[in-house]
Amino acid sequence: MHTSATNNTPSKSIEVGRYAMRLAMTASREEESTLRAELANHNVKTAAVDFGGIFIDILPRIVENAVVAAQRTGIVPDTHVGEGAVVGAVQAALEPIKMKAMGQNIGGKIGLARRGEHLVVAIYGTVGVIHFNEVVAGIAHRAVADES
Repeated sequence: MHTSATNNTPSKSIEVGRYAMRLAMTASREEESTLRAELANHNVKTAAVDFGGIFIDILPRIVENAVVAAQRTGIVPDTHVGEGAVVGAVQAALEPIKMKAMGQNIGGKIGLARRGEHLVVAIYGTVGVIHFNEVVAGIAHRAVADES
């Protein structure tokens, strides 16, 4: 049984979602590293990926970089099942962002978190032109068989 990072209750997808979003919202590499270390002490695997550019042009890179980060950090295995879980979660997390981002510049961070069977991808960033920026966020969960 998996327990939460703050007590001995069973792990829930909402908790892992909070971890992923907190990670996506970190403002610096130092803050990101501190949070990742804290979560690692509670058996939460994490990764973060910065991104930026014209949305339609960087869309494939956003997905690819999230998959590579998840595999490198052991969030998912280097298999089609692990890759598919991350791809699906990234695509679902991008859904609420797409309409605002289409044809615009976007920049931000992807936070990935996993504990047990719960994998969450959170995206936080800004979309805009010149001095007008809209804050955007998206989050998605996937259940992935626990290999441990």
